[in-house]
Amino acid sequence: MAATNYTLVIGDKNFSSWSLRPWLALKQCAIPFTEERIRLRQPNTKAEILRNSPSGKVPVLKTDTGLVWDSLAILEYLAERHPKQHLWPQEEEARGAARSISAEMHAGFVTLRNEMPMDLLGLYPSPQIDAGLESDIKRIVTIWREARERYGKGGPFLFDTFSNADAMYAPVVTRFRTYGVDLGKFGDDGSAAAYAETILTLPAIEEWTEGAQAEMWERVT
Repeated sequence: MAATNYTLVIGDKNFSSWSLRPWLALKQCAIPFTEERIRLRQPNTKAEILRNSPSGKVPVLKTDTGLVWDSLAILEYLAERHPKQHLWPQEEEARGAARSISAEMHAGFVTLRNEMPMDLLGLYPSPQIDAGLESDIKRIVTIWREARERYGKGGPFLFDTFSNADAMYAPVVTRFRTYGVDLGKFGDDGSAAAYAETILTLPAIEEWTEGAQAEMWERVT
């Protein structure tokens, strides 16, 4: 594929879980890009986003040929443009599973999103776990465990090596840390916790966290 100049427009790193997903994929694959941030929760936020994104949401990827918006669409685009990075597993069955759990993350887990919003730098007591939230957490633990057992035994990620599925679930890992979720209470045999630790200790996640800290400092100065 010909080289492409990328600019990824994102929201604040402390709050924007959708921005983290393609950003992490680009970093993990060492694909060069320029980062452009729009401050969220500001009077001009909506206008700034609309100036860059037809959907009125972030993230959006600016390319030499146009725009790609929506996190999962950007991840699909990157997989097509950079096939040697194997952002989807090479084996057909694994690739289908990776796409399925990524789409499930994209469309589902509404209770988790509402009751445990992303606050990367926050550390809170675990909230009251109602039936809907319990169901979401148990399902995620099951997804991680089954992916690791079936496809990920050769490496630390869901499908052995880093894939778009890991990018899709990375913000959930940070949410579990933020809200002190003990995965052992939701059916984890230890594999989900180990996977979460893998994500949290990625240099790219540490870089994102440092960026969030810098941005939060901007808010108080």
